[in-house]
Amino acid sequence: MEHAEITAPGLLLRPWRVEDAPAVLDALREPAIARWNPRRRVTDDLAGARDWIRYRADWSGGDHVSLAVTSAADGVLLGSVSLHQIHGEDASIGYWTVPAARGAGVASRAVVALTTWAFAELRLHRVELCHAVDNPASCRVAERAGYRAEGTLREAFRYGDGLRHDEHLHARLATDA
Repeated sequence: MEHAEITAPGLLLRPWRVEDAPAVLDALREPAIARWNPRRRVTDDLAGARDWIRYRADWSGGDHVSLAVTSAADGVLLGSVSLHQIHGEDASIGYWTVPAARGAGVASRAVVALTTWAFAELRLHRVELCHAVDNPASCRVAERAGYRAEGTLREAFRYGDGLRHDEHLHARLATDA
């Protein structure tokens, strides 16, 4: 899969770079990001952050697409948006934003941009978005990005806090308006 850069109002979604490591390390240490994201890849130091970036930047397996969400004006890292579990015409989407970017629509604009790209370029039909029920900010992102609520998955996922949480399942279809 070829790397892509995607624009959204005020944002540039671009491939991860090794020089993003200090900002990634700071972001992944932030309590809300640490709580609501899985700890599959240890990122306790710059070497771990570089490993995290190398994994995210390697799209060769075709199973994920991960992009840094940056300010179009100055290139500052604002967050992350990723498609994962890409299989056939289906995928899941995930995201996080740094504290300074929250409440400004960054996550929803990034999710819309990547979803639109995925429908057009990857020819996906369905993209799912799951978030912990206890994370209402992610529910607002899903709604603003046009992801319809489909139900609650009981104790469906173990988050970074080590606990299994109920999740809300949202989805968008390529045929949705």
